[in-house]
Amino acid sequence: MKEFTFHYGRGTKTFSLDESKIIKEIRMPETPVMENVQQGVLDAIYHPIGTEPIDKIIKPGQTVTFICNDPTRVANSFDFMPVLVNEMNRLGIPDENMKIVFSLGTHRLMTHEEMVEGVGEDVASRLKMFNSDAKVAEDFEYFGATSRFTPVLINKHICHSDHVILTGTIVHHYFSGYGGGRKAVLPGCAAMETVRHNHSFMLDPASGIGKMDGNPVYDDQMEGVALWADAMKKRGCSVFLFNAILDAEHRFLRMFAGDYIAAHKEACKFVDEVYGVKIPQQADVVIASCGGYPKDINVYQMQKTMDNAVLACRKGGVVVLLAECEEGSGSAVLEETCRRLGSVDAIEKEIRNRFVIGANKAYAVTRLFKKAHFILVTALDRQMAKDMLFDGAVDSVEAALAAAEAYVGNDYSVVLMPTGSLTVPLVEG
Repeated sequence: MKEFTFHYGRGTKTFSLDESKIIKEIRMPETPVMENVQQGVLDAIYHPIGTEPIDKIIKPGQTVTFICNDPTRVANSFDFMPVLVNEMNRLGIPDENMKIVFSLGTHRLMTHEEMVEGVGEDVASRLKMFNSDAKVAEDFEYFGATSRFTPVLINKHICHSDHVILTGTIVHHYFSGYGGGRKAVLPGCAAMETVRHNHSFMLDPASGIGKMDGNPVYDDQMEGVALWADAMKKRGCSVFLFNAILDAEHRFLRMFAGDYIAAHKEACKFVDEVYGVKIPQQADVVIASCGGYPKDINVYQMQKTMDNAVLACRKGGVVVLLAECEEGSGSAVLEETCRRLGSVDAIEKEIRNRFVIGANKAYAVTRLFKKAHFILVTALDRQMAKDMLFDGAVDSVEAALAAAEAYVGNDYSVVLMPTGSLTVPLVEG
């Protein structure tokens, strides 16, 4: 027996496992960690991809808007934002000419304390900060519609500066291909109707993890952001990207800056290298951790790990998922949809007939139940877990494995995923 310790919420869970059962423990490949974050930031913005260095773009006295991640996405903005802001100062941009907009998409509003935690006390004390609230219609400006008829409504806070700098991190995304890049704007700073219409394309089988070419969600986002970016260019406003890639311990590996399309595509190649991990075969049982807080803050966020974990699981197998879910489901609509409809097929039928944000997560979660059984190691309310159609909710990995034997017997193979929100299993051959 071997002992394993996986992240769980803000702590850990330890369990023992017969090593002979283990096919593979999926970990990110060893990649050098960035030693000097400040230098890394400066190297990226002064050697950008697809555009001029930052000092050729920024002019003294101009205005700059930064877009930053919300708390559900680990970005370490508190490490790079002071460097970016101080560099703006050095280039002649005073603090009063800068602001931060947090790209919430359809997520809940951030508290002031969360904003401070996100960008660091120094930056928070110097710059004005705003939530992008998708529900406040008057906060958005219309930039036309995409060829797929998505209305492009973008938060006014990012529409009236000389420069907009998109920041954040990049990981694989279960239906839009990859995070980062254009997602800071759409869905990050887009109105509810824009997000709803764009995300409806997740129902298309061409959408999925690590897909850009032919992915209707990605294509629609790119088209929508281009409408906004082109309008910004006509107003004399530049759009500049700064994205980082982190390891499982939230340490910086690489930073990419420059043109929001070219730099992002280059960064995604690196994401594939560090997050895509080959496995010899799918297992009967996958034991996966989201990687702890905030990736397991609620079911809404946990679902992304479900999509990764199921790739390592044979059809009819079991995914044991460590996810504390300190904030419960993360969506009242998600809960209500599952409770009211009560089956995977009914949820899919309704979302295809009427696409609703929140209800789409009910579909995203439950569609995976056609591939595998899911048993949660969680603090989630047991009735809530049942209502959301999970096969079980227990306190320990040992209890989950005991329950799993009802589906796979006691002679089962295992794949371990200690950082399931990041790593994407790729079956060899």
